[in-house]
Amino acid sequence: MRNYRHIEVRPIAGALGAEIAGVDMARDLDDEVVAEVRRAFLDHLVIFLRDQKVTPQQQVAFARRFGEPIEYPQLKGLPEAPMITPVVKLEHERHNFGGIWHSDTTYLPEPPMGSMLLAREVPPYGGDTMFANQYLAYEALSEGLRKTLEGLVGISSSTKADVTRTREDALKQAGAGATPKTLQAEHPLVRTHPETGRKALYTSDAHTACIKGWTEAESLPLLRFLWQHQVRPEFTCRFRWEVGSLAFWDNRCAMHNPINDYHGFRRVMHRITLAGDRPRV
Repeated sequence: MRNYRHIEVRPIAGALGAEIAGVDMARDLDDEVVAEVRRAFLDHLVIFLRDQKVTPQQQVAFARRFGEPIEYPQLKGLPEAPMITPVVKLEHERHNFGGIWHSDTTYLPEPPMGSMLLAREVPPYGGDTMFANQYLAYEALSEGLRKTLEGLVGISSSTKADVTRTREDALKQAGAGATPKTLQAEHPLVRTHPETGRKALYTSDAHTACIKGWTEAESLPLLRFLWQHQVRPEFTCRFRWEVGSLAFWDNRCAMHNPINDYHGFRRVMHRITLAGDRPRV
């Protein structure tokens, strides 16, 4: 484990995830503190801050210390902070936004580096989020399968799977109007992290439609194996939200899945997406 001088880092599971103490998002943080938070983010793939009392503008200012906030595709941000996307499930709704294992918006040519989610309202129970370490998922594959995956490219589509329905619901809720156009991008099934140099699986049931150059029928047996393998329990952690909790995860090497088990209750989150680069082999 690394030594930290300015923050306290408490892992929450063996695979990934750590709670960070000693950071107040409402303050103008010293560069040394920001550097240690960034190191913890790279080491643990997803980090969590508790009891944060911040305005939307302070949340955006905090996010800018770690990357460039960008608008979430096809969804409207807050009027007072356009870079913050409200993620809301109301009492009468049955579907939650993004309720399937995924890495964010892989259907973009340059998917996001990371995402920050801040809890504003949470149900009395339920609504946890799970995360999965894709370094470990790749490293646990046999040498033969790792060689098979070399050079394979996945085609990601915004119309894939159940997340489309929830995205359209969110658009209507946000008053954005028309059904969104289809977005599509091609990315390697195994990507190399640009900062750590480690390889990670980079596919999901939520967005990967098929393997480039393969038919859907040929692609699905391999992809379905990977999708099941990626989220084995020993690769995951689970986070229980409280009002004022912030999660900051690395989309380049971690997937997440918001659990939809709180029907009848309201859940309101404020999300910021940070710009990334084009995935490389």
